[in-house]
Order: sequence, then structure tokens, then C-alpha cells
Amino acid sequence: MKNRLIIFSVVFLAFAIAHPGGPSLYAQDKNSPPPAVFANDLLNLTFAQDMIEQGKSIFRFDTFGDEAFWGDQLQLHKAIAGAANGGVGPGVSPNTALAVGLKVDVDALPADLRNSIKAGAVNLDDPATTLALLKLDAVVGIKGFFDEKGSMTSVGITCAICHSTVDNSFAPGIGKRLDGWANRDLNVGKIISLAPNKAPLEQELNVDEATLLTVLNSWGPGKFDALLNKDGKAFRPDGKTAAVLIPPAFGLAGVNLHMWTGFGSVPYWNAYVAVTEMHGLGTFFDERLNDPAKYPLAVRNGTWNVRNTPDLVTSKLPALHLYQLALPAPKPPTGSFDEAAAARGKALFTGKATCARCHVPTLYTDPGHNIHKADEICIDSFQADRSPDLGYRTSPLKGLWTHTKGGFYHDGRFATLLDVVNHYDSCFSLGLNDQEKNDLVEYLKSL
Repeated sequence: MKNRLIIFSVVFLAFAIAHPGGPSLYAQDKNSPPPAVFANDLLNLTFAQDMIEQGKSIFRFDTFGDEAFWGDQLQLHKAIAGAANGGVGPGVSPNTALAVGLKVDVDALPADLRNSIKAGAVNLDDPATTLALLKLDAVVGIKGFFDEKGSMTSVGITCAICHSTVDNSFAPGIGKRLDGWANRDLNVGKIISLAPNKAPLEQELNVDEATLLTVLNSWGPGKFDALLNKDGKAFRPDGKTAAVLIPPAFGLAGVNLHMWTGFGSVPYWNAYVAVTEMHGLGTFFDERLNDPAKYPLAVRNGTWNVRNTPDLVTSKLPALHLYQLALPAPKPPTGSFDEAAAARGKALFTGKATCARCHVPTLYTDPGHNIHKADEICIDSFQADRSPDLGYRTSPLKGLWTHTKGGFYHDGRFATLLDVVNHYDSCFSLGLNDQEKNDLVEYLKSL
């Protein structure tokens, strides 16, 4: 009896900590749930925490088996290692890797290595140093595979390569991980172009090597085209790249459609990217892409209906999703905006400027089907027409300050927030004066 009382007391105390201000057990009536429910609440909390930790590991380190593509087929690991380390060519040094936007996780570096780097005792122009960093899982989003002799045998990529960066607390490009942040420094096209064997990509896109390199080199930092291997449209009608800016992966709780043109939810895009872009070994299905006129490459290559055995993706989608939903939008640094102007901008946002009509606080997107036609926002429909929804998603605005590099809108067409405000002022005939426009900008910076 005494032991039962002790157990009950522990559960009660734990519940009180987890539910401050909650109802007292002593105030229950006959319709209240029994104390066992409170114990289950605690178990559910532990379950959620465990899933988030699993999702974190998946997000950071899981390749979903895509090394079979990036390493075994494209032989990218050989280009990284260089001829001096059993690969081909000059290799990729840490300085070269940083120059194309790859990041290094300082927490993965032993103290003695950090000290040596600070002292200038580590050669950051030597590809062998890159291999040492890969062995430590220190290169964000890149996973190296090594044999018992320490030679790199393959390489894969993870979600973090595009949707994480670092805080530069140790050095430019080296610092603590910032998961969910868009890596607008990452030159994806440049990295892919290093692959010694580009034949699989040429076959997938049905182009020759010269055309492939032209496309990859057109993207530039912070952009990627997740539809190119579905519709084959590498360039806009005006000749500019069809690639779009890498979006953030934080602040997604409560948000319906994901990515610039919708298509589907967060788990939809997790499966889409993991299987059809990262080339992981999983399952992906979307009948809408089985359209030979609109998505000829998806039909030709069968990427509208992919089935791999074993499936290394599907079982990981729930934990990955939960981790992403648990990533809050970062708050802007103190002093990074004018508080008085932001307060005035908030009133304009919900009033005269009508921004809140679509960017509904506190989600700052439309609750529900958050898609709008191109003519509603006074822009061309090229990118929208590439999607099944034929529209543009109302992008959530929280944490906007973290991804100003590369411009705004899906393709970065507006260089500054003031350019965005001016566009809507003209589009909707808002009649904003210069101070009101600046106040709106300060409010956007405060989110």
C-alpha cells in the first residue's frame, strides 16, 4: 500500500509540473478521468519528445540511401577526395567547400581540432582536411562513407544541406547548427557540376553534358529547381533560370501547403524531395504528375510513382515531420528593427495595407488552402503554371529576417522588403506614403 501511494505521488507531481495551473486531483467529480489518464499524458509527452529527437537525427544525418546515386552513380565522393586521396581531380578543400556555401558544425569538432584551426595549424586548402571533417559528421548536410582503411567509398546528402546553416560563431561558415534556416549561400548547381560521372543526370533530364552544365551553372547561390526533372523547363520565357530560392523549414506548425507553389503539405514535400530529388530509396506517389504534356520527364522516368524495396523513407516521415513542426521561427535580434516604426507598421499591416487579409496573424499565411492565382498578386504565372495547383502559396512571414539574402518572392525578383511593399502598393492601389511604407518594412523585420 505504501509503495502504491509513493507511485501515485510521483505521477501526481510529474503531472503538476507538466500541467501548471491544471485542475486538482482532489477536485474531480464522477465524470473526471481516473488518475491513470494523467500517467498516459506523461507517456505521450515522452513519446513526442523521443519522436522529435528521432526527427532531428533524420533531418541532420539520414541520407535515405541516396549515396547509391550521389556516390555510386555520380561518383561525387571521388571529386571531393581528389586524386591525392584516391579520387579524381584537385579535390574539394574546406575553403572550396565553404566558398560554395557548405557549412561546418563546430559542435562536431573536437576541442583540439578547434584550437588547431584557430592557431592556423590546419591546412584548410587540403582536401584531406575535408575528408577528416566528413569522418566527424561535421559538414552540414553531407554524409561520407568510409572503408576500414579510412578511404571514402561513397557520399550522400541529407535534408540539412539546403535547410540548415550555422551561426558563424567560430568563423564564417563554421558555427553552431541553425536547423530549418534556408541556406542561401549554397550553390547546389556548382556542387552537382563537380560530379565525375554526369551521365545519370543527363539521362534523367534527356540532355547532353553541355546543356546540363549550362542549366546547373545558371542557378547560382541559394536556388534549386525541384521541378526540372519533372517538366524539363530549365528557363523562364525571359531567359532567367527557372530555379527558385531555397525556403526555410521552420515555423511550419499550422501551415497547410508548403513550398512556393503549394503542391502539398510538409510530409508530401518530405517524401517528394527525399525520393525524387535526393534520390533516396523510398516510395512516392502523385497521380497529378502522370501527365505527359505537363510533366513529360516525370512520366518518362516514372517519378510520379516510385516504389523501392526496402523503403528507407516512409517510416521516417512522421518523426521528420514532427521535428520540423517543432522548429520555431527565430526571433529577430535586439536592435535589428525600429520598434516604434514596427508598432505603426503593425496597425497598417492589419488595416490600410490589407496584408493580414492573406497573411493572417499569427500564422501569417491563409488558414486553409493557402494558394492564390498569379493575377491576384500582379505577377506572371510561369512558376505557378508548373504546379498542379496553378497558384502561389501565401508564404508565412515569421523569421523573414533570416532569409533576406537572394531577394524576395519565389525567384528573388524583389531585392528588398521595400520593393515588395512598393509592389503591393501599386498592385492594390493602397496609396501608402513613404513613412507608411517604411513602417511596414520595420514591422516585417520584427516578425
